[in-house]
Amino acid sequence: MKQLKNIAAGLTLSFGAAAGFVQAEELTPVTVATTWYAQAEHGGFYAAKAMGIYEKHGLDVTIKMGGPQVNNVQLLMGGSVDFIMGYSLQSLNAVNQGIPLVTVAAFFQKDPQSLVVHEGVGNDSLEAMKGKSMRVPTAGRVAYWPWLKTEYGYTDDQLQAYDYSFAPFIQDDQTIQQGYVTNDGFFLDQAGVKGKSLLLANYGWEAYAATLDTTADRIEENPEVVQKMVAATAEGWKAYFENPAPANA
Repeated sequence: MKQLKNIAAGLTLSFGAAAGFVQAEELTPVTVATTWYAQAEHGGFYAAKAMGIYEKHGLDVTIKMGGPQVNNVQLLMGGSVDFIMGYSLQSLNAVNQGIPLVTVAAFFQKDPQSLVVHEGVGNDSLEAMKGKSMRVPTAGRVAYWPWLKTEYGYTDDQLQAYDYSFAPFIQDDQTIQQGYVTNDGFFLDQAGVKGKSLLLANYGWEAYAATLDTTADRIEENPEVVQKMVAATAEGWKAYFENPAPANA
């Protein structure tokens, strides 16, 4: 929880009248897709749902979980959902490709993306990892990997397959793999392995994360709904840090 608070440290609640309590006779149905299976990094959304915050803002929100085979941008552009969780580079890529995706909020002021290494084997800095094999998934290869290549001289022949498991890491103390600083410690403790998380944001990776994205058309056609969704989700994050129990349940 402390790590999440640090990641979201820049979150504020300056949304004017839209952040006030809304008593609506009829709630507006809204669907939002998360980036992965339910987890603490989505806590603000689930808190807003579990604690009635969305309803106070006049919204009836359905949360759809993501997963390794879910393409949220396609769901958004196809009209299956109204909002998605994303990250800043995804938004930039969408603009570059002419996709009318717009980021309307960023709840994590730092990207929790990390690289996890074993303690005491010399891989204790990004500079030290140059030329060494590391397990990076497809999403990472189009996000922070080009930055690592430019800033630290990494090359594509370092890349190894990644299967969203800590098993290879447990078996080989030379393994380096993608992590998420807010839950690396949990998985390392479960595995009984001494490891270290290198938060890419501390090395100059300046991406936002846990963004809230929608379409340009939705902003133009329903700006009040978009503003309510931003305000309610921000309030949900504040509530989650104060009392995570309802959302976790």
